[in-house]
Amino acid sequence: MGHRDADGVDGAGVVVGRDNEVRQVRKVLAEARHGRGGALLVQGEPGIGKTTLLAAATAAPAGMQLVALSGFEAESQLPFAAVQRLVIPLREFLPALPPRHLRALEVASGAAAGPPPDRFLIGLGVLGLLAAAGAVRPVACVVDDAHLLDPESLDVLGFVARRLEAEAAAVVLAARAGAGLEQQLAGVPQLPLSGLALEPAVRLLTQSMNEPIDPAVAAQIAVATGGNPLALTDLAGELTVRQLTESSLGDEPFPVGRRLEAFYVRQVRALDPAGQVWLLVAAADATGDHDLIAEAAAKLGLPDAAAEGAEEAGLVELRATVRFRHPLVRSAAYNAPVGRERRRVHRALAEVAESMGLSDRAAWHAAKATLGTDEAVAQRVEQAADRAGERGGFASRASVLTQAAALTPPGGDRYRRLVAAAEAALAAGTSQLAKDLLDDVDEDDLDDLTRGRMLALRAQWALFTADPALRHTGADLLEAADLFEGHDDELEQKTLLLAWELALPAERLATGMSWQHLGRRMAQAAQRRPGPPAVLLEALSAHLLLPFEQAVPALRRAAEVLADLPPEEMLLYGHCSAALCSALWDEQLRRLCLERWAQAARDAGSLQQLDTALWVQSLYEITLGNPRGATDFIEQVRELRRAIGYEAEHVINVALLAWTGVPRAQVQAMAQATYDTGFGGVHSSAVRGLAAIELADSRFESAYDLLVPFYEEPFFHTSPIGYPDLIEAAVRSGRRAQAEAVLELLQARAEACGTPWIVGATARSRALLSRGAAAEKHFQEAIEVSTVEAELGRAHLLYGEWLRRARRRREAREQLQKASQLFTRVGAEAFRGRAQRELEAMGEATAAPDPAEGPALTAQEATVARLAAAGRTNAEIAATMFLSSNTVDYHLRKVFSKLGISSRRQLHDRLQP
Repeated sequence: MGHRDADGVDGAGVVVGRDNEVRQVRKVLAEARHGRGGALLVQGEPGIGKTTLLAAATAAPAGMQLVALSGFEAESQLPFAAVQRLVIPLREFLPALPPRHLRALEVASGAAAGPPPDRFLIGLGVLGLLAAAGAVRPVACVVDDAHLLDPESLDVLGFVARRLEAEAAAVVLAARAGAGLEQQLAGVPQLPLSGLALEPAVRLLTQSMNEPIDPAVAAQIAVATGGNPLALTDLAGELTVRQLTESSLGDEPFPVGRRLEAFYVRQVRALDPAGQVWLLVAAADATGDHDLIAEAAAKLGLPDAAAEGAEEAGLVELRATVRFRHPLVRSAAYNAPVGRERRRVHRALAEVAESMGLSDRAAWHAAKATLGTDEAVAQRVEQAADRAGERGGFASRASVLTQAAALTPPGGDRYRRLVAAAEAALAAGTSQLAKDLLDDVDEDDLDDLTRGRMLALRAQWALFTADPALRHTGADLLEAADLFEGHDDELEQKTLLLAWELALPAERLATGMSWQHLGRRMAQAAQRRPGPPAVLLEALSAHLLLPFEQAVPALRRAAEVLADLPPEEMLLYGHCSAALCSALWDEQLRRLCLERWAQAARDAGSLQQLDTALWVQSLYEITLGNPRGATDFIEQVRELRRAIGYEAEHVINVALLAWTGVPRAQVQAMAQATYDTGFGGVHSSAVRGLAAIELADSRFESAYDLLVPFYEEPFFHTSPIGYPDLIEAAVRSGRRAQAEAVLELLQARAEACGTPWIVGATARSRALLSRGAAAEKHFQEAIEVSTVEAELGRAHLLYGEWLRRARRRREAREQLQKASQLFTRVGAEAFRGRAQRELEAMGEATAAPDPAEGPALTAQEATVARLAAAGRTNAEIAATMFLSSNTVDYHLRKVFSKLGISSRRQLHDRLQP
């Protein structure tokens, strides 16, 4: 007969009843050995055998370096604590990382000072580290008790697990089921671990008994415990066959989970008093730090031999660190004593940790030792939260500040700390926690600065969650800016810029404020403190208050300042570039600024900022009539969402749908949904998209009806972009006087801006209202000036139509063919169809554009291929898609194989028509 060795392991060291699960874990490791990285999350209830499964399946993996980690509660509020432990055995590969990734890891681990790094930038660093290590020897990163990791490390590991593809590395995690890890580990393949089947459960119980047991009784016990291996092995070791037989005849199930913990409580209480207190010290610290535990035990007057009884009872193992037999044993040791005794132990641990220079752990223990409120302890905990924030640990900062607030006597300081905790929670992406914290704040006890921060935070929460309160965010931020006035000039300026940023998506739906008042407040705040924010405020104030022609110099000055901002400032103010450059009709400067904004976010690992920047770029490309470019950016947004574990298929650019053939009724329904939510800007973009398709299909009356509201009730820089389409719709539907009135406005803007985009669009529009040689002259001017491909295509199209009606068939054919080629290049199929119909009317044979031949590319392969075709290097593509260079190379090789090509030049020719 075998003997009990570990949960679910027989005397031969074989995991009982887990053959399939062991194979699944080993398959992940085997794939990694062959350069196909992957991950697996093992989940199950306490005692189900997760630790045993990991140990058996990953023991000395052939040809691999094993990096093993475990979660500890005492480290759960020390940001990136687990990442730091992961990096240590792989530190020889750190020089292979890009400097910004290396710097992020150093700051996160406390080895260097610097701006707090984004957790996803650290994720890219860890991904690169595993890739570099795997290139020398495959790596298996095995993480037990993942639910006890600090949230930042868990985010990093989830990010890495989702991005492993062509690396010789694997990540295997084990966590307690129901521990709330759904978001952080979303997208990671899961292996649910349930109880053993009847036959292996009986075999395990029988092998674990010191005397024979009736098979029928063993089967009843197996059923009663749900096949939980820990329950089976521990009960077998502690109860006699007679006790088990008697228990099996009752209706009460065997102890599992909480009841199994009660079973261990009885074992703890069987120790002598000194042994129980020592076990409490070890349980209270949780990290297993032998020196800290020993000094705290000595401080409490415990004899050196106090630990021996716990070890002899099989509750702990004393090695380099103190390890509990199972988390339930630790829980029992911690919960068995009364609260007063736990606080006494934490107080001793706090004093020893402080003497050892472990300030954060000392603050944590001091908080646990405090009953009620204590401002001095609250200050220590707040300082620990500040240190977490300096390392980029916003989730930990939120959690620690919440503790600090709970320790703070009622009043302003308590609510100030709650507001700060909510700020950190939103920065970490935990929007519901941020809202819950704000709901606990008593506004009457806040000073002006804290109340302003709270209002600003609520406004950002509305945008983050797409809450209908988005309509009121501009008004809330104006109020916040008023509260900052006279207290913090820099914060006042930033808040007014944020008011513009968050009110802009609502457009006309914004409530509780006037745009003129916002403009006046911007002008006032711009005078208080020089610098880029002041320049931007002056420009936006002019945009809101002055006639367009008078506002252009300030707009131009601000746009040029934006284009030259360093990356760290571009992160703060890049969002302004879309509005400023759109107002100037400067597509080249707008593209430059938006690309610099996105790159700054990418380099900083600020994926929330990058998500916004890519989304704005998608909207920008569709306003230029470039569905292909808009699709590229939407795919990048989706790739980003996949990287951070969000649902990617819900990312929709409604205007793009209109351009790509989605039925009008469906687009209208989606546009209305965005309108109802408060996103008036998205709704306007969708309506303009629908109008463009109506023009392409020669439904001019319908296009006019969709576009004329933008003329009758214009909204600053967004409505005039639709004026060229409105002029075409008005001319073609017999509304010449209306077209001339709109052209007059467009001409004034063109004279003030002088950029190729608006000059070309104006010339094209004027041609529609001209006759004979004058019309031809304006068409030719539009073709000569236009630099936007879709705009150039529209000029060729209209000129070709004019030439055909003038019966100049050869020239018309040339213009229409150029238009068709340009529309094919940008993916504007509706307008290509209009050009093709004109060609067919002249008797020209036409054909659909020749798509890339060969097997279809996956979404990820297509994105890699498009970026490579555009001239991006593997490293640049990797940074764009949050992959390793190995994975990019792997996808490119697959793309080349599928398309039957062998070079990037051929790829460019295939994908850049």
